[in-house]
Amino acid sequence: MTVERESIDFDVLFVGGGPASLAGAIKLMQLATEKNLELEVALIEKGAEIGSHALSGAVMDPMALKELMPDYTDKGCPVEATVRGDEFYYLTETSAMPVPFVPKPMHNTGSLIISLSRFTRWLGQIAEEMGVNIFPGFAGKEVLYADDGKTIVGVRTGDQGIGPDGEPKANFEPGIDLKAKITVFGEGARGSLFKEIDKKLNLMEGKMPQVFETGIEEVIQLPEESNYFKTSKGNDIHLMGYPIGLYVPGGAFIYEMSDNRLTLGFLTGLCYEDPLLDLYDTFIKFKSHPFVANLIKGGKVVEAGARAVATGGYYTLPKLAVDGGLFIGASAGIQYMPGLKGIHISMKSGMLAAEAIITAVDKESFDQQALQTYSDLFENSYIKEQLYAGRNFYQALSKTNPMKFIHLGAQYFTGGRGFIDKMPLEEDYKTLKPLNGEQADIQPTVNPKIYDGELFVDKLTSVYLSKTKHREDQPSHIIVHDTDLCINTCYPKYRSPCTRFCPGDVYEIETDDNTGDKRLKLNPSNCLHCKTCDIKDPYENITWTCPEGGEGPGYTLL
Repeated sequence: MTVERESIDFDVLFVGGGPASLAGAIKLMQLATEKNLELEVALIEKGAEIGSHALSGAVMDPMALKELMPDYTDKGCPVEATVRGDEFYYLTETSAMPVPFVPKPMHNTGSLIISLSRFTRWLGQIAEEMGVNIFPGFAGKEVLYADDGKTIVGVRTGDQGIGPDGEPKANFEPGIDLKAKITVFGEGARGSLFKEIDKKLNLMEGKMPQVFETGIEEVIQLPEESNYFKTSKGNDIHLMGYPIGLYVPGGAFIYEMSDNRLTLGFLTGLCYEDPLLDLYDTFIKFKSHPFVANLIKGGKVVEAGARAVATGGYYTLPKLAVDGGLFIGASAGIQYMPGLKGIHISMKSGMLAAEAIITAVDKESFDQQALQTYSDLFENSYIKEQLYAGRNFYQALSKTNPMKFIHLGAQYFTGGRGFIDKMPLEEDYKTLKPLNGEQADIQPTVNPKIYDGELFVDKLTSVYLSKTKHREDQPSHIIVHDTDLCINTCYPKYRSPCTRFCPGDVYEIETDDNTGDKRLKLNPSNCLHCKTCDIKDPYENITWTCPEGGEGPGYTLL
């Protein structure tokens, strides 16, 4: 079928409505105004609104925000609380032991506790007021290239109104070709367009593989008579240990929010080896720990969600500039792991990209050489300084033996170098250990009676509380390339880990009562867009793609 598509030209196109793209767009408009330049700038976001796919119970270092908008308070920046002190605990199965030494990168006093969805929504309003053309509900589905096959010239948005058979329905609307001299990719971790570009232009050539953690997070409304933070010295709590122990990277956070709420989450490194590990069960075990349960007693979950976080650090950064394209924020894997923060350096990366764009506009040149200014600015910024100091951090953290602590200690005292600089790193999909033919009987590791529907909710209720919506009668945006492999190879070897690493119950193994035959059932309408399946599937048999624009979670508090 031949489809006629509308084509719209811009000077600059930002893909993704997170803090990196929004800060970049705002900075670009500021610089253009200073230079009396008229630029047509657009930003597309796959969520229904700016902020609807942004979640992070977040402690944000305000340094980039102060640089971008010194008067951010007067402009109404939504701040939940200011960190007045840090608390750090190691959890055993039954107790919480205060850690006497809080590492310097985790000192957060004076930082801002924010809801990332509210914060990005606010940034979006400011960007729009400055003249940025913002298009929520438009998913970037395909990268557009010039005739040379390597120069990026824009993005095609996804078609709307495709039926489950792949054929157009009566309400079919073709996607639009959004073309630009420079396209800036800020899709977030494991971006689908980033993957496509990497295959074509070798963005990760000579780099360590990107690796990830998956975080499951909630906002809990507390009863008025019970709020730990009203009397505590600290309102920024980090925890490690139970239920994943010392040899799987990850940990938890609990932060004070406004209106007598708190946000909490648990992150698990996707380098874990146990194929029977269930990420959601792990989160529930954390919540039910006596220390945590006491903090949230009498509360009610009002919003829930999940996301993947890029954790590999400096040595896993891709090429930051190609002909016609730049990569910023989590899309480029920018995350400061020792301090468990990424928003400020994501914003700064977008701001540096804006400076490089202005330089390219001045030169009227948009190839990789012209855009290399962004890489140069990056290498001379505090982003590089912070990432380089933690360049081997996650590599050491992912080790499954006591040597990890010796490596981490050595890095702490040597500015990140440690004993081995450029420590090796293995891709997450390669780390699962086979069950060695064991006929493992998969049993819930959490007592189902714990789910009361308010403070402790099951996976499907959690999906409901994320306000996730997808049109049921469309092709699945989750592509399983070989379903026979799932049943004949993956199930015997790993017992279908997709049914446990997905926090949304997208994957089910059904058994025919008469024949005993098994089959994989997909529930793509449950998808939280965390992309864990695309990362962790041991056979790389799952590809996550964007569904129709405007679908997915609808976060307002996280």
